[in-house]
Amino acid sequence: MQHAAMHDDAAAMREALAEARLALVTGDVPVGAVVVGPGGDVVGRGRNGREATGDPTAHAEILALRDAAARLGRWRLDDCTLVVTLEPCAMCAGAVVLARVPRLVLGAWDPKAGAAGSVHDLVRDRRLNHRVEVVSGVLEDECAALLRDFFDERR
Repeated sequence: MQHAAMHDDAAAMREALAEARLALVTGDVPVGAVVVGPGGDVVGRGRNGREATGDPTAHAEILALRDAAARLGRWRLDDCTLVVTLEPCAMCAGAVVLARVPRLVLGAWDPKAGAAGSVHDLVRDRRLNHRVEVVSGVLEDECAALLRDFFDERR
């Protein structure tokens, strides 16, 4: 069972990476996210869109959660998994908790702004009303390389 979940996580991360690559078209930081529903299908997609929209909250995770909630017709995503190429920031980690997402799969860690275990750990904070299982390092090298290449080109 664990092996199957790892395969599914990798497949979902490839979908998130495809979203991240689409963010490059608008000059946005290449972060992508998908929400996987209870049946294993992608029910929400998002990619960074701050540059494209001028919206400071247009992070991949927020957009994927909004998409999933709209498609499913409910805000409570308590039977879904969020898969994202980069560890969520505090805003996105808070949204994961508030949406009651039980499982978060991430690719690369964010040592400067991560809020799922590196700088902060909002998703597993015992003081909150919901805690999230975190699975890290799924296709980590590929996720990190996409971000590294993006920032290397801008320096």
